[in-house]
Amino acid sequence: MSIIRAKELVHEYIRRDEEGNVEGIQVALDHVNLNVEPGQFISILGHNGSGKSTFAKHINALLTPSEGTLFVDGMNTSDDEFTFAVRQTAGMVFQNPDNQIISSVVDEDVAFGPENIGVPTEEIIKRVEKSLKMVGMYKYKSHSPNKLSGGQKQRVAIAGVMAMEPKCIILDEPTAMLDPDGRKDVLQAVHTLNKEKGITVILITHYMEEVVDSDYVFVMEKGKVFMEGKPREIFKDVDLLKAHSLDVPQVTLLAHELRKAGLPLPECVLTRKELVEALKEIKNSLPAKPQASGNYSSEDKPSKAKKDNVLILDHVSYKYSPDTAYEVKALDDVSLAIKEGEFIGIIGHTGSGKSTLVQQLNGLIKATDGSIYYRGQDIYDKDYDIKELRTQVGMVFQYPEHQLFETTVFKDVQFGPKNQGLDEKEQIKRAYEALGLVGLPEEFYLASPFELSGGQKRRAAIAGVIAMKPAVLILDEPTAGLDPKGRDDILGLISDMHNKRGDTVILVSHSMEDVANYVDRIIVMDGGKPVFDGTPKQVFAHYKELEAMGLAAPQVTYVMNDLKQEGFAVEVDATTVEEAKNDILKALC
Repeated sequence: MSIIRAKELVHEYIRRDEEGNVEGIQVALDHVNLNVEPGQFISILGHNGSGKSTFAKHINALLTPSEGTLFVDGMNTSDDEFTFAVRQTAGMVFQNPDNQIISSVVDEDVAFGPENIGVPTEEIIKRVEKSLKMVGMYKYKSHSPNKLSGGQKQRVAIAGVMAMEPKCIILDEPTAMLDPDGRKDVLQAVHTLNKEKGITVILITHYMEEVVDSDYVFVMEKGKVFMEGKPREIFKDVDLLKAHSLDVPQVTLLAHELRKAGLPLPECVLTRKELVEALKEIKNSLPAKPQASGNYSSEDKPSKAKKDNVLILDHVSYKYSPDTAYEVKALDDVSLAIKEGEFIGIIGHTGSGKSTLVQQLNGLIKATDGSIYYRGQDIYDKDYDIKELRTQVGMVFQYPEHQLFETTVFKDVQFGPKNQGLDEKEQIKRAYEALGLVGLPEEFYLASPFELSGGQKRRAAIAGVIAMKPAVLILDEPTAGLDPKGRDDILGLISDMHNKRGDTVILVSHSMEDVANYVDRIIVMDGGKPVFDGTPKQVFAHYKELEAMGLAAPQVTYVMNDLKQEGFAVEVDATTVEEAKNDILKALC
């Protein structure tokens, strides 16, 4: 018997006015039919708004069908008498861990679920320890969740569901806020539960690499399942997926581009090993080629002319909860100079100090020690205007939709210039300019910001910051939870604005591929300190050291190192698909 069976499943979101009259109906699920067998590892893909999360909430009985039926382990989720049993059978991990962490101590939070379903105390203790170790959070067992970073909270939330050992675990973008090592740990833990305990896993993700080892994949669009099959069947049609706002693993894209360039590669390559083996066969079939002389290396982006420093951190340290049992040194004697017009990426494992660092730059939190200078002025001088600094150093937070609060999108974007004391004409002008820059259609200007999709909310939040015309724009994980097209759109518009306006941009990200594609300079944080600072090629050349810190390099960098070890005349510093493609073709053709 199927553990999950959807039959003509429909869900409608009904919007009503203040008097209860129906203003509109949005069909989120449109006659969905799908089956999941016990013990399967299933991935569900789809762009933002495709219906993935709505479907997940039905499995956990958080929503009930408008039409049709959904059965979980034979129980009809529409039947109220089964609600508790359904939730006991199907555990849910949400996108935002703040939605499910409730206790004041980590191990108590993880113990809450098993305790609630009547697991004996001795067994609870074993499960809590095992679950926390599996997600790499055991050393934080006595910490308050409020003191953890977003990624650390997500690991705790996952451990809490794991500890219940349900028959089925639904994970809705569980790794969106995790560093590469954290993503690997969590997925390994989930795969272990799937294989060793036979727990059915339903993974909703925008990271295509996470899908490769799934048993089966469903792709959703407009509330319907429009593709389904094994990963190789899904990822073989790169152009179709891209046309539907999705993507493929970076190694699959590289193989696809090499095939288009004429190399006889298999139709769908999913792993580094497959690609390297296929390229070795091609190389062995070709006549011997002389080794290239010199040190050919694809270039980094052209460096910009030397400019003045816009921000300087001088021996900055910061402690959370100083002089208490929970004291954490988040920044440790950091000295950095940021120049006008730079596009900087800041990377680091979860808890490395990235977010704490950028929050120093506009005075959101004050350094425990050291000084910060904006254009030569110490921002800690008693006469310094911090309010003015925050209009010059604009911040877009990890969840930018939390920055939205006005009744309409236009008013929200207009708020910043209004707060700067500008006259109404200038406020309106800046709001129009900012909304145009982020590409939000005019039809949404007078809509409530809370009616927008996730990607649209991000655009509106970014517009609200750039309307103030800051000299420095800081973006802390701005694309977390967005589908691949939404991610590329947001980063593309930020890059375009940077090129047009010459602003300084600081991007905090857990995606090595995104950083490699867009920034000129990378700062790597570890233990509250910068440990590497250079161009993408310079930094990712240290991929082994990065791995030891819980990070990684882009997939293509590993491919190039694999090829070099196999005797290919390639350089190993490629960080983008285009660079890797050109270097491989040069070596073979």
